[in-house]
Amino acid sequence: MTLPHAADSASASPTDPAAAAGSPAAAESPAAAEPPAVLARRAAAAIAQASGVASHDIALVLGSGWSGAADLLGETVWEAPATEIPGFRPPAVAGHVGMMRSIRVEATGAHVLVLGARTHLYEGAGVDPVVHGVRTASAAGCSTIVLTNGCGGIDPSWGPGTPVLISDQINFTGDTPLRGADFVDLTDVYTPALRELAHEIDPSLPEGVYMQFRGPSYETPAEVRMARAVGADLVGMSTALEAIAARAEGLDVLGISLVTNSAAGISASPLSHEEVLQAGRDAAPRIGRLLADIVSRIPAQGAQR
Repeated sequence: MTLPHAADSASASPTDPAAAAGSPAAAESPAAAEPPAVLARRAAAAIAQASGVASHDIALVLGSGWSGAADLLGETVWEAPATEIPGFRPPAVAGHVGMMRSIRVEATGAHVLVLGARTHLYEGAGVDPVVHGVRTASAAGCSTIVLTNGCGGIDPSWGPGTPVLISDQINFTGDTPLRGADFVDLTDVYTPALRELAHEIDPSLPEGVYMQFRGPSYETPAEVRMARAVGADLVGMSTALEAIAARAEGLDVLGISLVTNSAAGISASPLSHEEVLQAGRDAAPRIGRLLADIVSRIPAQGAQR
C-alpha cells in the first residue's frame, strides 16, 4: 500500500488528540454533536475574523512532502495553529505542520486558504472530521480546492519523488461523507480544466487513478494486486473522501499525489514511514515549485468545468 504517507498516516486512538492537547477546538466538545454544516460556517467565520480576509478563493490541503509550496505562493496574510479554529484537530502523524494560513497570490490576487491539519479516517473520529476542512473551505468562499498527498505507486515506472495528477478515484474505505439521498455526480470528480492547466505547467505530468484504503496498516501485496486489477495506479489513506465532499459542496477539485514509495509487492523493500518522509524531503523543491506554479494560475473565480 502506501506508507502512512506522511500526510496520510497516524495511529488510531479512541482518544481525541485535540482534547489531549487541550486546544481551544478540543475544549468545545459540544461541537461533536454540532451539525457539520453549522460547524463549518462557524469555522469559516473564525478564519475571516482572525485573518481579516472576508472571503477566500482557493483551498490547499498539503499532504506529505507538499508543505513547502505554501512559502512560494505569495504574501502570508495570516497564520495560526489550526486548532484555534473550531472543529480542527491537531495532526496525528509526523509530516503535517498543523498550521492554517491565508496567502495572497501576487499574480492573480486570489486568496488561498492553506489547510495544514488533516484528519484521517483511521484516527477513529468518523468521516465528518476528515472532511471538515473541505466544508470549511466552501463556507469560507472557496470555489476550488487542491488536494495533495503522499502515496504508494503501483506503476513500477513511477519511482519515489514522482508527482502524479489524479484523474479519478476509487473509494475503498467503506464510508462516505454523504448522508441521505444526496446523489452527487462524480463523473468528473477531478476537474478536467484544472488537469489541463497543470499539464500546461508541466506537460510531462502522468495521470493515474487513486484508491483510498481505510488504514492505518499498509496494504498487503495481495491488496495491491487487487487494486491494480480494478484500475488503481496509486494507493493511500486520504483524499478520496475529501474529494467526494468537495464535489458535494460544488467545488472544483485538483488532486496531485507524490509517489513516496512503491506499493507493497511492487518492490522487494519493506515499507516504512521514514521512507515516506524522506521521499517528501527529497522531492520538496521540485514539487513545491510545481504546485505553486499551478495554484498561481488558477483564477480566483474557479475553473470552467
